[in-house]
Amino acid sequence: MVRELPVGVTKMRGAAKRRRGVEPEAGAASAASLAAAAHQADDESATGGVSASAAAPRERQERARHEREARFEAAREAAPHLRGAELSARARLEQLFDGGTFVEIDAHIQHRSRHFGMADKPYPGDGVITGFGEIDGRTVYAFAQDRAVLGGSLGEAHAQKIVKVMDMAGRGGCPLVCINDSGGARIQEGIEGLAGYGEVFRRNVRFSGVIPQISLIMGPCAGGAVYSPALTDFVVMVAEKSYMFVTGPKVVRAVTTEDVTAEDLGGGRVHAEKSGVAHFLAHNEFEALELTRQILGYLPANNCESPHFVANDDPPSRRIPELARLVPEQSNRPYDVADIINLVVDEGTFLEVRALFAPNVRVGFARLGGYSVGIVANNPAVLAGVLDINASRKAARFVRTCDAFGVPIITLVDVPGFLPGREQEHAGIIDHGAKLAFAYCEATVPKLSVILRKAYGGAYIVLASKTVGGDINFAWPRAEIAVMGASGAVEILYAKELKDHADPVARMAELAADYNARFATPAIAEARGFIDAVIDPAETRYALYRALRAVAGKREEMPAKKHGNISL
Repeated sequence: MVRELPVGVTKMRGAAKRRRGVEPEAGAASAASLAAAAHQADDESATGGVSASAAAPRERQERARHEREARFEAAREAAPHLRGAELSARARLEQLFDGGTFVEIDAHIQHRSRHFGMADKPYPGDGVITGFGEIDGRTVYAFAQDRAVLGGSLGEAHAQKIVKVMDMAGRGGCPLVCINDSGGARIQEGIEGLAGYGEVFRRNVRFSGVIPQISLIMGPCAGGAVYSPALTDFVVMVAEKSYMFVTGPKVVRAVTTEDVTAEDLGGGRVHAEKSGVAHFLAHNEFEALELTRQILGYLPANNCESPHFVANDDPPSRRIPELARLVPEQSNRPYDVADIINLVVDEGTFLEVRALFAPNVRVGFARLGGYSVGIVANNPAVLAGVLDINASRKAARFVRTCDAFGVPIITLVDVPGFLPGREQEHAGIIDHGAKLAFAYCEATVPKLSVILRKAYGGAYIVLASKTVGGDINFAWPRAEIAVMGASGAVEILYAKELKDHADPVARMAELAADYNARFATPAIAEARGFIDAVIDPAETRYALYRALRAVAGKREEMPAKKHGNISL
């Protein structure tokens, strides 16, 4: 028997195919909404900014945040202190949503277990609170596990409540927020708890790329439970209060004799810095809940809608004369690309994702002229901005997330290539680098790029170059685009001459300068059509804004297939 998908999901999938260009009218609705917002942005820009229309919403947002913070402090004082939790499960949901909008469902469902004395312990709600509310006026579904009831353990009824709210979110085309705080499967119920996890995983996958799914880890998350957060779009952990691991410290000690604490094994900082499982590390529960609201602000409610346009008072045409000074002329001098990003995008809008993991590439959401965009940027301050395994994984995942939800991608390129060495080769840099190439080639959202200083070899190709589907590619006048750096190229091309020369160092400098002038200049790439324009660095913001407007209605047909076979 073939099981039919819920009607809402079927419609969303059909619309998603149209948006990707499978049908002739692809992208029309998205283009229309973006164009309407663009006219508003043009009107605002012509008057020197959006002082009246943008300042008021920003002030309201600040007031609302202060009110939520006050509400959080009051709830924290009133909450029973249970093993380090700052808020109860219910208070977490009420804090997440706009004030007074949370509606609970299935509040009186109870477990059906009769073993180990459970028949005499009915718990209304069965250790998880589910429902829906509003975040900035948009409907969002959520559940919060309650560690005060049976340790938040997942049993049959507990799982059914979670699965029900996930199905409602999927059918309604609304984001889903999952607040995890559980000791794992309920031992008293056995196989029913394990089966419940399978049902949750299946819906995580079914709605992946359909609705945004965000997991907050507010306490323990161990064993099979860890795979549900890992299947969602973003994971937010709280420092020193949450942890995730497949096997806990006791099992590790029994099997390997290694003594390790829960924090060292799977704490928030470990997953934010080393594994990359955590996309965000919050200092407390308030910050984690605020981050969740902020993330959702850059994303549409589902894959059939466009991200919201948010007016602000930062004119798209703003010149940035200091950009050229921030990037050193010498290609091997470091600088932090975050300084470039924050100047180019709308003021104060850059939200970095996985900031502590693989910092040689920075990724995150921002706004440009009010439009939501995804940023991918090499960071020469760390490892010269080289692409290694972790950087490739990080960037590829972010590109695919942006593509799933229709967020245009802007790539700022300053890369010497992929990191060489035996360790990287043996660990699979080929496979991981291929993930990044696959992500960019597969993405059908608008893809813009700017080569800031250098772009060498395969790393140049995979980072939104024209040949992997870049829509509009810019370069700064001093950009170097080549198979490799001038020094390396000269050592290969003129090896015999340098060996026999009386002053090989001086001769090599001459040949390197000549190589750069003849082959590494952006003028050559521009003449071949691989670069659309060489731009004044001060005009980068406006050039990107106009390019984004130009490709907003992009339509791209993809071959019919079940799915691609990305190198995993």
